Amino acid sequence: MNFSSMEYFTVLAQERNFTRAAERLHITQQSLSSHIAGMEKELGSQLLIRHVPLELTYAGEVMLRYAAGFQKLHKEMQREFCDISRKQKGVLRVGVASTRGQMILPKTIALFQKSYPNISVELTEGSNGELHQKLLKGTIDLAIADFPENLPGISLTDLYREENVLVIEKGLFAKCFTSSAEEYKRQLLAGDYSALRECPFVLGGIEDIDGRIGRDLLRQAGVENPIVTAVSHNVGMLLQLSLCGVGACVCPQKIVQSVLTPQQMDSVWLFPLGMETGNCIQFGYQAQSYQWSVIEEFILCARTLV
Repeated sequence: MNFSSMEYFTVLAQERNFTRAAERLHITQQSLSSHIAGMEKELGSQLLIRHVPLELTYAGEVMLRYAAGFQKLHKEMQREFCDISRKQKGVLRVGVASTRGQMILPKTIALFQKSYPNISVELTEGSNGELHQKLLKGTIDLAIADFPENLPGISLTDLYREENVLVIEKGLFAKCFTSSAEEYKRQLLAGDYSALRECPFVLGGIEDIDGRIGRDLLRQAGVENPIVTAVSHNVGMLLQLSLCGVGACVCPQKIVQSVLTPQQMDSVWLFPLGMETGNCIQFGYQAQSYQWSVIEEFILCARTLV
């Protein structure tokens, strides 16, 4: 048995289908089947129940646990010897939310690859919760996200502090607050958000940072049943909806300033939500016995540019 056999078995266990697993591994279905049969013969145990979808036997579950451990150690060994030889090569898998990635990563990757031209950066986009799970499963090496205080097995490094703002298109503001608009503006700037019960909102999902902050803000202001016209996990989409007057949204100030043009900035009111609504964006990576230096260098590049 070798590392290739373990990789083949792991992918097959994930796909639960010989055809899909073979396509993903870029080998023939016959070759994959032969590898699995060879493993079963060597171990003296049946690893799969061959119906649709495939099912792991108890022995298969045990084998999957060992395979994951061996693969993790193998990857750590390869990366440590890359550091020793100073011949860095391979793939760095980075997870980030779509709009935040557009703001942070282009310049970071450009700077990083000046020193590491043989490292390919593979990007995965997802919500905070999705990125946490991918990091825990080891399908990404590095996540840029808002993390809970304690995520077992994950080490954290701060990137920047994110302050949030309430974004309202000026036409929508005038429509919602037809009388005493200046007075309402002063209330919002002073942190009194009770008037927002008359204002429609576009919100992030409950598991999204902006979605959570927006709902907390409205609830604390006594707005128990806000007018929600749209929900999206993509903060860039929420901003575009706000620009069209569909609803107000809560958004990180850095992202607003990065995404909107000067002309678009002139078309909206921004109301700072205060330090208490802020959150820390961090790098998360698995705590390991040996940490690949490439991960540290990528973090350093990003922190240099923020």
